[in-house]
Order: sequence, then C-alpha cells, then structure tokens
Amino acid sequence: MSSKPKKYPDEKVLVVSRALFDELGSFQGLSLEPDRYLPAFLDPENNYFLARDDAEEDPSHKQIIPYAIFHHQGKYLHYVRGGGGGEKRLAAKGSLGIGGHINAEDAAQSSLDKDTYTTGVEREVDEELNLSGGHTQKIIALINDDSNEVGAVHLGVVHLFDLESGAVTANEDNIAELEFLTLEELEARRDRMETWSQICLDGLEKLMGA
Repeated sequence: MSSKPKKYPDEKVLVVSRALFDELGSFQGLSLEPDRYLPAFLDPENNYFLARDDAEEDPSHKQIIPYAIFHHQGKYLHYVRGGGGGEKRLAAKGSLGIGGHINAEDAAQSSLDKDTYTTGVEREVDEELNLSGGHTQKIIALINDDSNEVGAVHLGVVHLFDLESGAVTANEDNIAELEFLTLEELEARRDRMETWSQICLDGLEKLMGA
C-alpha cells in the first residue's frame, strides 16, 4: 500500500489534546480569558510534539499557534499572505496576525514551559518581520474556530505588540502589502481576511482593553 506523500517531512509541532481543551471549556471564536487555559496548555505534562503531517489531519489534537497583532498609534499592521508560506489554504488572504507553529527546535525536551513558549514566539516574529525601536507585548486572548479544516486543528494565542516605531518591514517574501491601517480601514477589508483575523477584528476594541 502506497503511503501519502509528506508535506512537512521531519517537522514536529507543539500540540495539546482536544480532550484537554474540552475539559477546560471549549469555545467558538474569541476568549478573553487566556489565563483559564494557558497554565494547563503550557504544563509539560499536557503538551507534546507531533509530526505536523499527522497533526494537520487529526482534529483530536490542537496545534498551539502564537498569533501576534501589532499596534502603533491607533493603527494595526495588516498584510496579504503570498503563496510561498507553509499553509497554502490561507494564501492570498488578508491578515492581522504574524504567527506560526512552535516546533521541537524551540525546546530542549519534548515538552514546553512558559519560557520556551516565549522563545518560540520571539523567534517566529524575528523570522517574519523587521521591527525598529522597542516594543511591549502581552497575551490578551485565545482564538478557536472549528468551522473550517484549518481552524479545527489549530488554537491561536493572541499576543498584542505595542510598537514604539511604525517602521516595520517584511523579512519573508510571503508577507506582502504590509501597512498600518485604522479600524475603519480594516473593516472595509474584512471579507478578504482569513478567519482568525476576522475574529480578532470583530473583538479588537475589547482586545485593546484587555
């Protein structure tokens, strides 16, 4: 019997079980209670690395994805995903979030604690963007969207970066049309955004107050 070709050979990504998410209280859309979930998700007893090819097809696991939103002087960073990224299902969609998988290279062991998670977030941002000036960041929400095949196997952790400078450039070809936009300008583009960005946009005023 021939095996299915691997899209992500040798890549392992951080997951938690869907059962744990359900036990803590699963939700659809945005949760402004990250502290209800993250201590359990980041407990090395509860997370583990799984081959990405398996994780992408198995909704009994949730891949933990940092999703960073960037704010500067009342505007938010928006870009359009090119076709060269790992997730082809999101190509050409508008996005508010920079993010990606936490992989085994972010941890010395097959587990993850808070410090290793933070390392993974900073690595992902550094890979995709060039930031000028300082910034602060905080975790303000979680995203879950079981309405589509991408969302069913992922769980987003929303990080809000407050930037001192609006001088931001892309560090990957996959990030196009990078610009800061007002909420009104973003609303006009909502229908062209990926689902997670739509969810964040709908809750952005609440997110900023979190």
